[in-house]
Amino acid sequence: MTIPQSDVRGPAGDDAGDMHSPQQPQPVPHQPQSQDPHAQQPAPQHAPGTQYAPQPHHSPASEPAIRAIRLVKTYGEGEARVRPLDGLTLDIAAGCFTAIMGPSGSGKSTLLHMLAGLDTPDSGEVILAGTPLTGLSDARLTALRRDRIGFIFQAFNLVPAMTARENILLPSQLAGRTVDRTIVRRIVDRLGLGDRLHHRPHELSGGQQQRVAVARALVTGPDVIVADEPTGNLDSASGDEVLGLLRASVDDYGQTVVMVTHDPQAAARADRVLLLADGRPAGELHSPTAEAVAAALTRVTAGAGQAGGAAPAGAGAAPVPGHAAGTTHTGGAR
Repeated sequence: MTIPQSDVRGPAGDDAGDMHSPQQPQPVPHQPQSQDPHAQQPAPQHAPGTQYAPQPHHSPASEPAIRAIRLVKTYGEGEARVRPLDGLTLDIAAGCFTAIMGPSGSGKSTLLHMLAGLDTPDSGEVILAGTPLTGLSDARLTALRRDRIGFIFQAFNLVPAMTARENILLPSQLAGRTVDRTIVRRIVDRLGLGDRLHHRPHELSGGQQQRVAVARALVTGPDVIVADEPTGNLDSASGDEVLGLLRASVDDYGQTVVMVTHDPQAAARADRVLLLADGRPAGELHSPTAEAVAAALTRVTAGAGQAGGAAPAGAGAAPVPGHAAGTTHTGGAR
């Protein structure tokens, strides 16, 4: 499948050519000031010459990027029945990096799919960028996911017949958007994919496929980046590059990152670590260290299956407001 040149700014056949000078940002057309305090505002202009410069449509800082309200999800029947989410309520703060952790079966991946609109709850509501997902038509839900969310899946989800470059550009093509190839090149180079762009997924290692998936999620500058074990198939150096990009997307460009991980070192790059147990919040840490995350996760895992799924006292994680208490806050510099 060929990406039309109309979807890419610049001369045909030049993968690395700059489309416009970084020292001459595109002018932003004047927009009258809205009287609605929650109205969407133009994306801020950033310093020239940066390594990664998406221009996302941000959610208002005063509102959560995503809200989950009393989510319940059940699979199976009879003795095979499991409930990965059991009345879970939480907010994902806009412009922050949130890591979700918990023991196996705690509901991490199910929650991530709900927050991204990839699955629907039995009851409860998810509100994404101020829009309730319940009741949206398939077309509107697809458009909302495409325009507002970047996905990084553990299983990569690349199109086998497409090259790495075509996979990276696919979301933009489907949305009918042009892509600044300067940004694409910077992300590709940082992820070490420059010499693999014309290879198909079966010609790439697992780590290379994951880096293609990361690049695909970042090039459109989405409001929210949803990542399921994004470093799980990478070596330590490549994983650190991916985490650095996710961290930069929050710190430098105000995007929101939600990441499921089992790795305390990866979680320590987040602003907030949310711990789950038995389908409910079991505590959280802010500005965590890897040691604090590991200790809290161990204690939450030991307490899984108890009433409310809460960790024992002294677990090293602050309780989520409105949920089981009995834990204490700890944290430190990233």
